[in-house]
Amino acid sequence: MARDAPLMVVDGEGMVVQWSHEAEELLGRTAAEVIGLSATYLVSRAAASSRHGTNTGPDAVLQHRDGRAVDADLRVRPVLRRDGSVAWAVFQVPANGTTGLGAGSAVLEALFTNAPVGLHVLDKRLRIMSANDAGRAMCGATGDRILGRRLTDVYGLSSPGEVETMLRGVLESGAPATGLVVRMQPEGVPGRGCSALVSAFRLQDSLGACLGVAAAVADVTEYEKTRARLQVLAAVREGVGRTLNVVASCQELVEAVVPGFADVVVVEVVDAVLRGEDPPLSPLGRDVPLRRVAFGGREEEIQAHPVGDVRSLPFSTPYARALADLKPRVAVLDSGTPWLAADPARAEAIRASGVRTLLAAPLALRGRVLGLVSLYRTEQSGHFDEREVALTLELAAHTALCIDNARRYTREHTIATTLQRRLLPPCPSSQSTVESAHLLVPGDEGGGGWFDTFALSSARTALVVGEVTGQGIHAATTMGQLRTVIHSLASLDLDADELLARLNDTAILLAEERAALPPGDPLHREALTASCVYAIYDPLTRTCTFARAGHPAPVIARPDGTTDIPDSPTGPLLGSSGGQPFDTATVTLIDGSILAFYTTSLLPVSPAGEPDDASPLRRVLADPDRPLQDLCDDALYRLHGDARPGDAVLLLGRTHTFPSEHVATWQLVDAPTAAGTARTHTRRQLADWGVDEETAYATELIVSELVTNALHYGTPPLQLRIIKDRALTCEVQDTGLNAPRLRHARTVDEGGRGLFIVAQLSQNWGTRYTPAGKTVWTEQLLSSQPR
Repeated sequence: MARDAPLMVVDGEGMVVQWSHEAEELLGRTAAEVIGLSATYLVSRAAASSRHGTNTGPDAVLQHRDGRAVDADLRVRPVLRRDGSVAWAVFQVPANGTTGLGAGSAVLEALFTNAPVGLHVLDKRLRIMSANDAGRAMCGATGDRILGRRLTDVYGLSSPGEVETMLRGVLESGAPATGLVVRMQPEGVPGRGCSALVSAFRLQDSLGACLGVAAAVADVTEYEKTRARLQVLAAVREGVGRTLNVVASCQELVEAVVPGFADVVVVEVVDAVLRGEDPPLSPLGRDVPLRRVAFGGREEEIQAHPVGDVRSLPFSTPYARALADLKPRVAVLDSGTPWLAADPARAEAIRASGVRTLLAAPLALRGRVLGLVSLYRTEQSGHFDEREVALTLELAAHTALCIDNARRYTREHTIATTLQRRLLPPCPSSQSTVESAHLLVPGDEGGGGWFDTFALSSARTALVVGEVTGQGIHAATTMGQLRTVIHSLASLDLDADELLARLNDTAILLAEERAALPPGDPLHREALTASCVYAIYDPLTRTCTFARAGHPAPVIARPDGTTDIPDSPTGPLLGSSGGQPFDTATVTLIDGSILAFYTTSLLPVSPAGEPDDASPLRRVLADPDRPLQDLCDDALYRLHGDARPGDAVLLLGRTHTFPSEHVATWQLVDAPTAAGTARTHTRRQLADWGVDEETAYATELIVSELVTNALHYGTPPLQLRIIKDRALTCEVQDTGLNAPRLRHARTVDEGGRGLFIVAQLSQNWGTRYTPAGKTVWTEQLLSSQPR
């Protein structure tokens, strides 16, 4: 008779997992030595005779620690472990050879009879030979009605072929199979069905002959529901809120819960929230519109209203009530549901889709209503229980937080974009020799890109494109500061490289002010840098001189369609304190050439995430005869709508040569008569140009004072040049480097009023230094130009 307790227990892999005191006495090995070893370590091959008296040849016998063979008759029985796996218990049969069940058999009988899972013994044809009470109860059968039938038929399994294949594999290989989860709908148990865990192991006699299969069926419906709820919660936490976009966050919620948690999901958001405005307080007013932003369900599902539809919710519905007290509503949907009459379109969609249960949950945060999520289930999916309602509230809370984050970002981005546009010129000012057009596409993380064109002295034009690192309002305000500084420095007639050097000093000062902010301020940890390219086009010499601060070089398109990027040195980013100098490059342009200045966000992105070369832009500029705005639009179309890390800025300038008939130049002798000669030249030239007498008289005085100053304080040779453009420019050039200074003469002083007179008669005046000396210039508005 077998003993009550096994000698040892071996798992499905053949490893010893339990070792008894009896086994230690029998084989002389302790539990510490044996547990974790393969059971084959305990046996040896030896010649042995059958107990029935026939020679069976070599057989496996137990081996003692000292190497001798141990003669023992063993029996093996399957054991169902707590984790659902099957192990094998090894018992020793007493020497008298009896095989009564004894206490051990009584335990097995009690286990088979009273186990909470369905246990079934199947024959070799996989027909049920016996089943315990739990098995009969699970399949709704009484007596012996299930005997002789297949397990898959009795339980109404959703994957009978898969279960049949598993049972057949156990029968043929002897390897136990555990952990197959299937849906079942027993024919004797009405309802939605449940989830079952099917396990199986082979039954064999003492000689190893196969007797059949033992199959265990456990109801794991609640376990599967809990696992599914946790999966949905994990999917929402991981998938929702990956982008700072309200619509995208709502669509991510739909994708996370359909079809695993609900059959149809509709997400509606208060329309003002989509614009970044503050959400309204609860209870939501009857006239507050909501926009349908996301929908998920079967492809053939009928929508009551399309995505993008804006309307308020009918008051006498669960949807409106959920937004009134911020509590979820669960409703059964059938033909007698009274509130469906308040929304006929929704009622028709519900009827056509076959949904039977609604769960309406508010999307709210801190007592403010952001929107509503409506989950629907068909009859096959069942109703929403209390745990699923609680889970839905948790999903809605997470989604509401993500929507609010996206709303705040939308608001800040809108403010930053508005501020950026207000700080930039509504359109770049085209000059008589430079016609311009621009493109500005704010990026998701931008706000610091800018462009500018403005007139300089002597009919020259400045073109600027730059970008401040960072995003939002702070980047936009920094951009406005730098743009203002550029205008101030440009009024001093600085060369391009010197202007960037002074601009870099300002950027360093702004960076130091940012670093001095309290540690808790977010700006304290953000470095302030900016890139910029500053170019000066001179139509009289047909040259463009530019300097770069960490910015890409311009693309030049010539009238014949050829394009190139001039080889030019690049300086450090603005805000860099390394002291590296800036340098300039000068290119000569022919009439009709196009200068293209841009930011890197305009370029395509390489697979590594870095801006690619300017080839697409060069292809756009290969047809330079087209209108500039058409070229800008074409460049925009080539962006393909891809998300850009920064602002995409493009500034195009088509250059022209200044008309020679509108320029007059004279060389003046270094003599006291030079001022009179200059007045004579000026009077005649202005008369030829048709300038009105008042302007001509003022110009004569200006020229006289400038030439007189050059004679007294400058160095010959002297040159007078007058340019008639939108303004009238007078220039007196000498080779001296002494800067003229405006003084306020006293009443009794006989001199010192020359530049004061010049300043009063002109709109603007200044001094420009060149390698050949200096040029003092003035500008006057012509009579056709408003002051």
